[in-house]
Amino acid sequence: MKKFTAPELKSVLLKDSVMAPRQKNCYAATIPQCIKQTIDTGRIQAFALDWKEGMPNQPHVFWDSDVAKVLEGMAYTLALNPDPALEKIYDEWVDLICSAQQPDGYLNVYFTIVKPEDRFKHLSYAHELYCAGHLIEAAVAGYQALGKTKLLDCLCRYADYLCSVFGFEEGKRRGWPGHEEIELALAKLYRLTKKEEYRKLLQYFINDRGTEPNYYEEVEKDPAPRKYAQADVPVREQTSGTGHAVRQIYLCCGMADLAEIDQDESLLAVCERLHDHIVSKQMYLTGGIGSNFYQEKFSVDYDLSNGGLMYAESCAAMGFALFAIRMFNITGNTKYLDTVERCIYNGILSGISLDGNQFFYTNYLEVDENLPPAVDSRERQPWFGCACCPTSFARFLPQLGKFIYSVNAEENEISLNIPAANHAEIELKGKKVVFDVESGYPYDGKIVVRIKSEAEFTLKFRIPGWCRKWNAKLNGAEINEKAITRCRNNDILELDLEMNPEWYYANPRITTNTGRIAIMRGPIVYTLEEIDQTCPVREMILKLDEPLKLVAAPDGLPSDVPVIEGKALREKFAGEELYPTTPPEYSEVTFRAIPYALWQNRGDCNMAVWMRRA
Repeated sequence: MKKFTAPELKSVLLKDSVMAPRQKNCYAATIPQCIKQTIDTGRIQAFALDWKEGMPNQPHVFWDSDVAKVLEGMAYTLALNPDPALEKIYDEWVDLICSAQQPDGYLNVYFTIVKPEDRFKHLSYAHELYCAGHLIEAAVAGYQALGKTKLLDCLCRYADYLCSVFGFEEGKRRGWPGHEEIELALAKLYRLTKKEEYRKLLQYFINDRGTEPNYYEEVEKDPAPRKYAQADVPVREQTSGTGHAVRQIYLCCGMADLAEIDQDESLLAVCERLHDHIVSKQMYLTGGIGSNFYQEKFSVDYDLSNGGLMYAESCAAMGFALFAIRMFNITGNTKYLDTVERCIYNGILSGISLDGNQFFYTNYLEVDENLPPAVDSRERQPWFGCACCPTSFARFLPQLGKFIYSVNAEENEISLNIPAANHAEIELKGKKVVFDVESGYPYDGKIVVRIKSEAEFTLKFRIPGWCRKWNAKLNGAEINEKAITRCRNNDILELDLEMNPEWYYANPRITTNTGRIAIMRGPIVYTLEEIDQTCPVREMILKLDEPLKLVAAPDGLPSDVPVIEGKALREKFAGEELYPTTPPEYSEVTFRAIPYALWQNRGDCNMAVWMRRA
C-alpha cells in the first residue's frame, strides 16, 4: 500500500477562480451563517444541560453533530484566517461542550437530559455514536489546526469510556453505530494518539457489523431495517452501495482508514469493489450518490432519475470525495482522483450558493414547475431542520486545499492531484518544496507549475480520465511520462490538457435518460437553465450535428465562466390538447449551457442536465 497523506492545511493557498472564492466565502458567510443558526436554534446552548421536560425546543438526537461540524469548520477556518473574535466564539463553545461531560466520560446532550434511560438502547437510528464521531473529529481538528487540547482531552475521555463499553472482550457489549461516522473519527484519534484501544474499537465496529446474530434485531425492539443500516451482511461481503447513502459512504471511509492502519489488503479490496460499483452503476454524472428520496438511500443499479423523487444529498457527495481521496492516498490509483474531482466541481459545489449562505440538501438534475420536486429544493435554503448539509459545508470548504496535493515521504514523492492555481509550501523529509501553479483550471487546461526545492524529489501529475489528448513539457522539452523522477530547483512543468465540450450518453439501463444527452467540458458538467434560453427547456431538442462553441458568461455569474452555446430544435404544439393527433412544429433555436454547480444563483427557474437529442 502507498502512504500518501495530505499536506498540512496551511501549506496550500488556493488562488484559483472556483475553489478559492468558495473558501473565502466560507469564512465570510458560511461559518457566520452556521454559527448564527446554531445559536438561534438552541443547538449550542443545549450543552448547558438546562432543558427540562415540558420546556420548548427539546434537543434532538443529532444536534451534537451539527455543533461539532461547525466547531470543526471554525478550527480549519481559523488556521487559514486568524480572527480573535471567531476564536473567542470557538473557545466559548469548547468550554460549554466540555462542561456537559458526565463523570464517567459520556458526552451527549439528548441522552443526558432528554432520554438518559435510553443510553445505547437505540443505536440503529438514534445517532448517538454518530454524534460522538463528529465531536471526536472536531477535537482532532482543533488540535491539529490550532494546537488546542481542551476539547481533545475531553473527547479522549469519552473515547476511553466507549472503549470500555463496546467490544468482544468480557464485560463489554455488542453494538454498532446506526449512522456510521465514529469509525473514521476513531482512525483520526488513533493516528494522533497512537492509543491501541482506539484501533481495537475501530476494528470491532467494522468487523462485527452485519454478522449473526444480528445485533439490531436481537436487542432493539424497533430497529432500522438491516439493509438501510448496512447491517444485512458483514462489511467484507458488501458488493454495492447499500441503504442510507451518507451512512454507507462514511462507513467506506472508516473501512479505508482501517485497511491502511492494519495494512489489510482484503479490506482494501472491498473498498475498491464498493467504489467501482458505485461509480459504474449508482453514481450520477455529477458525482451525486444516493438516488432514492425515500430514506435518502441507494436504490437498485441504474435507478438514476433526474428529478421528483431523486436525492443526491450534498453530504453524500462530500463523503464520496473524502472516501475517494483516502483510496488514492492508499493506492496511488488516479481513478480515485477522477471521482474526487467530479464530486467537488459538480455534485458538491452545486449544494451551496456562490455567496456561501444558501444550501441545497437535494441536488436535482432537472427541475420544472410541471414536475414538482419531492421537497422544496428548487431554491437553496439558508438552513434546514436537519442541518447536516450546511454544517458539512462549514467544515468541508476550508479543507479544499488538502485535495490538491498528496505527499509520500517514504518514497520522496509529491502528487499534484488537481492542477488548480495555488501557492504551496510542502515539507518533504525536512526539506521545503515550493509550488506556484498558474492555471485557469477547471475552465482551462493550460497549466504551468513552477518549482523551488531544497532537494530532488519525484513529482507525479495526473492526466484526468476525461482528457483525450495532452502534452507535457519539463523546462521546455516534451516528456511522455506522468511523473518527473528527478524534480529539481527551478524546474518548470507545463501541461496542456485538451478541454473540448463533449456529448455524454447515458447507459440505456438508465431509462429516464433514454434518448437524452448531456454536455461536459473537462471535469465540468453543464446544464441548461431556462433564464438563458429563448424558450422553455422542456421544448428543446439538442442538435448533435451542430458545433458547440464557448461564449462569455452572462451577468450574475463569475466573468471567467465559459458558457457553451449550440443549436437546438424547439418542439411546439399548436394547441393545449393533452394527446394531440397533429404533429408538432419545429424551429431552430440557440441554447446556452452553464456549469451545473452554478445553477440557481440568478433566481428560480427551470433546469435540466439531460436533454432530449435530435
